[in-house]
Amino acid sequence: MEYVYAVMWLLVGLILIFRMGKENRVFYFTGAFFLVLGGWWMANALTPMDLFAGAWGLVLRVITAAALVVACLVFWKTYRADQAAFEKKKAQEKEEGQKGTETPAQDEGDQEKW
Repeated sequence: MEYVYAVMWLLVGLILIFRMGKENRVFYFTGAFFLVLGGWWMANALTPMDLFAGAWGLVLRVITAAALVVACLVFWKTYRADQAAFEKKKAQEKEEGQKGTETPAQDEGDQEKW
């Protein structure tokens, strides 16, 4: 079962890098983290050592925490930028809606005669 997890993490990393990397550069970093995680699982499966316990487990936890902090910061920054853009668009639409309620003066020549 450890091999399945290793392959799964490697595939997730490759998908993030090659498919999602074009959307946002953070996916390159996140994909690299998943490649490291896949390599870690594979090394754990192939070696007699338990790489999830002791000092090696602590190293993995630190790497995971760093990746999570970076991903959360990028998400927060992107979310805030999207919220600001949404609020700006909403304010513009409201402003345009108020302008549309005003009735402009029309000349008699501009009116259609039925």
